[in-house]
Amino acid sequence: MHPEHARHVPAERATEVHQPTPIPPAVMASAPLVPVQPGSIPAVASVVLPDGRVVTGYAINPAQPEPLAAKPIVSRAAANVALGGVGFLAVCGGLLLLTTFITALAALVQELVILVAVVFGGWVALRIFGADRGPGGTTVNIRKATFKRNHFHG
Repeated sequence: MHPEHARHVPAERATEVHQPTPIPPAVMASAPLVPVQPGSIPAVASVVLPDGRVVTGYAINPAQPEPLAAKPIVSRAAANVALGGVGFLAVCGGLLLLTTFITALAALVQELVILVAVVFGGWVALRIFGADRGPGGTTVNIRKATFKRNHFHG
């Protein structure tokens, strides 16, 4: 059985009392006080109240509000709209150039296809109708030929 689960008689428990330890205050050297003279001595004003009392004190200048910042000539919203318009025009110009480039590229591809077709067609025509047929061609002996149109019999 664990000791914390064991039953103890209250008299058997040991009691320990902790006393707080006081911390001595830190000793700070006081800074010497240097009197500061104001730039100008304010005027002392005395006011006589309606009941006869006299109140004397320094006059307090009313707080001046800070000057408002100068408004820009063009509002921020108008500047943002203008910048957005410039960006939109730049994108449209880029797209216009892109479509022009794609159109030129398509025309180039079309011309290349036509050129290949013409060259290939010429090669095929030379193979079929060419003068030099090689050993597999048919030879016609014109001296033994019979021409019916001219009634030539040989």
